[in-house]
Amino acid sequence: MYKRIVVPLDGSPLAEQALTHATAQAERFEAEIILLKVLEPLPKAILTSPASVQRAEQLSAQLARDYLERIADQIREEGIAAKAALLEGKPYVEIVRFSAKPEVDMIVMSTRGHSGWSRWLLGSVADRVVRGATVPVLLVQCQESCEE
Repeated sequence: MYKRIVVPLDGSPLAEQALTHATAQAERFEAEIILLKVLEPLPKAILTSPASVQRAEQLSAQLARDYLERIADQIREEGIAAKAALLEGKPYVEIVRFSAKPEVDMIVMSTRGHSGWSRWLLGSVADRVVRGATVPVLLVQCQESCEE
């Protein structure tokens, strides 16, 4: 039923809580996991040279690739196919866009579960992904330990 499962990660323990659920689904359906990280472009500061901003973006991208590959290696050690994808843009836009590809069957991601006023103030990537996705989305409620 599911052959490719996208797991958006941002480097936080909160986002990584979705991995347990994603790997369980991948084992059940013999699916591949695609770890997705979206880097938001750095603001162009007036007092910073374009070369400095470019170096910072390159370093950020390399750190993100290393992070994704480390997580992918851990998943592969469990016998599950995994690969990494790195994009640039607004996270919820890029997650929805990436997941609209015909080869993507499901999204598994974490959420803090804000509601009401706090959701309105803070916004919610997960909420926007659920509203925009064309594939099933499994939301994993954050456990208390993720706030550390």
